[in-house]
Amino acid sequence: MTEKKKSKSVTICGYPLSIFFIVVNEFCERFSYYGMRAVLVLYFKFFLKWDDDFATTIYHTFVALCYLTPILGAVIADSWLGKFKTIIYLSIVYAAGQIVLAVSAIHDITDNDRDGVPDNMTFHVALSMVGLILIALGTGGIKPCVAAFGGDQFTEDQEKQRSTFFSIFYLSINAGSLLSTIITPIFRAQKCGIYTKQQCYPLAFGVPAALMVVALIVFIVGSGMYNKTAPQGNILVKVCKCVGFAIKNRYRHRASSYPKREHWMDWAEEKYDKLLIAQVKMVLKVLFLYIPLPMFWALFDQQGSRWTLQAITMNGDFGVFVVQPDQMQTVNPILILVLVPIMDSVVYPLIAKCNLNFSPLKRMTVGMFLAALAFVAAALVQIQIDASLPIFPTSTISQAKFINMMNENVEGTAGEFELGLEPYKATPNYLEFSNSFPLTLNGTTYPTSLAAGSRNTLVIIKDGVSPRAIQFSDVTAKPDEGKNAIRFFNGFGSPLNITSSAEYGDIGANNMSKYRNEQYGKVQFTILNEMTMANCIYEQTLDFGSSYTLLIPPTLQFEPMCEGIVPILDIAPNSVHMAWLIPQYFLITAGEVVFSVTGLEFSYSQAPSNMKAVLQAGWLLTVAVGNIIVLIVAEAATLPDQWAEYILFASLLVLVCIIFAVMAYFYSYIDPAKIEAQFAEPDDEKKRRSLEMGRKDSIEHRDDKRRLSESNAIQTKM
Repeated sequence: MTEKKKSKSVTICGYPLSIFFIVVNEFCERFSYYGMRAVLVLYFKFFLKWDDDFATTIYHTFVALCYLTPILGAVIADSWLGKFKTIIYLSIVYAAGQIVLAVSAIHDITDNDRDGVPDNMTFHVALSMVGLILIALGTGGIKPCVAAFGGDQFTEDQEKQRSTFFSIFYLSINAGSLLSTIITPIFRAQKCGIYTKQQCYPLAFGVPAALMVVALIVFIVGSGMYNKTAPQGNILVKVCKCVGFAIKNRYRHRASSYPKREHWMDWAEEKYDKLLIAQVKMVLKVLFLYIPLPMFWALFDQQGSRWTLQAITMNGDFGVFVVQPDQMQTVNPILILVLVPIMDSVVYPLIAKCNLNFSPLKRMTVGMFLAALAFVAAALVQIQIDASLPIFPTSTISQAKFINMMNENVEGTAGEFELGLEPYKATPNYLEFSNSFPLTLNGTTYPTSLAAGSRNTLVIIKDGVSPRAIQFSDVTAKPDEGKNAIRFFNGFGSPLNITSSAEYGDIGANNMSKYRNEQYGKVQFTILNEMTMANCIYEQTLDFGSSYTLLIPPTLQFEPMCEGIVPILDIAPNSVHMAWLIPQYFLITAGEVVFSVTGLEFSYSQAPSNMKAVLQAGWLLTVAVGNIIVLIVAEAATLPDQWAEYILFASLLVLVCIIFAVMAYFYSYIDPAKIEAQFAEPDDEKKRRSLEMGRKDSIEHRDDKRRLSESNAIQTKM
């Protein structure tokens, strides 16, 4: 008779105290992972200075690695180290990776010139890649172990407590994900640095690193209370060996007189018993249905890459609060917590009452279609964003704007364009020229030349009797991260010093300052007359992504507030609101709930009793392959417009959705228990023994199986 497993942990209200350490560990680990991942693509773009496509490529390479390494972690835990030691060792690797990534983001460690640009970018890139590889090994390696280890803490008579544990475990995952996605973008938006003040990526990565260290310490503190099961061999390895032998044996006898076999897996009968072969057949049948599934994840995981980059070009002012671009990812976990109970308690029961056959595979098909609709919605939003962007010069066309800084009207022509400017006014739009043109101001003509593909401001000043134009280069792209590019033209007649959150420095008479980036909101500029030491404050409220030239006229009044400054708009602020992203987030999350949760439940119901973990590994593998698909499409489909890439992904998923619907139509649902029972017929003693051993194994690992059933909906989030 099998002896009941006894918990080594003190129990509180019927629950082992050890699960407290596991839940806290999971919360901290998920905070660490999702917090780091929330700001990762912005780190690539704005710190490492990679373009959107390359940043997307590296981001999805990292995510793919995170979902490939769970197979390695499962093999190590089940075959050699056991779950406890695997979690400890790989958590150390994980924490080291987070620390390395945080160190790589410290701007000043190679910035000897103190000019705001790292002198040795190769150092930062190399360190970042080492950190990400270590994180991928750590987070992926412990993914299949932590939930399973939690299930091991309960005895056979604690089924109700175990079920409650997994609900708390799932809550800790979503709480860690949600809080970190809100908090780390706030840390990123802070200014830090020894020599130059930059976006604080060291803090945004450092806090998740600290949480991972806390997770490791908490887990180790509970060491003496845990039930630790010894490694007993990995079923995944056994399945792979069985499949490999069948293939090898089939091709070894392909030209011989051996009789044909009903299924190619039957060629493994020379070495493996029929029960195992039948179980492998059931697994392969489900894995075959997994083939189209990676395309769903190719779209789903772009929330952290393309969609975050999309949010950069939008307005995040929601009135009572301002949303950072990387904080939009919080919409997904919030909607999951809302939609899962609604689907389970409202939508599915209503469909059942209508006597509609909404089978699991049909649900998954609907989920894929919803994800495709999400990308259609993303494309429509992108079209609106593109329409709101200014038209920048091409390689053969130059642009110029004219500002009259004289206290009298200016009449004249610029090429074929008529100029009529009042004092301290600018042309409403940029004019386009083919590089060289004649400029006539109040009867005096000047030959004027512009650099090819440049954007310029020509400031008209009085030079003796006649006016003339001073040429300055303008920005030729939207300011990064929704910031505002601000500069001052000093027409006051004496040097001025201007400061705000940024340092504009000394500006001589009839000269232009460099552009400085200012954050969204009300900004105060302090203007100091260096000759009289008089100073005043100028305030301006800035939106997202604008650019202004602020004109300081010779009539500037130095009161407590500066009087007479004229703002000239160079680039209009972002006009498309981030709220328009909510429909696409709703569609992709609804698709996730219908697709992911249903898919895992279907896989569990169709899998043999001792091979649930094999299908779990296969499911995680589809996530990894989906991210690899993004790499391929992003590199191969060099589309000029982002909206077109969204439509391409949506079209590919619709095509795959149709293929999956056909495969689902021909799929026959099975009862694994009945199939396994067929091999219990009394004719063959070996079969009986084999089945009895399988039953014994089933009893000994009942906790793991029950855990797998309860935690299926968790796996993709982990």
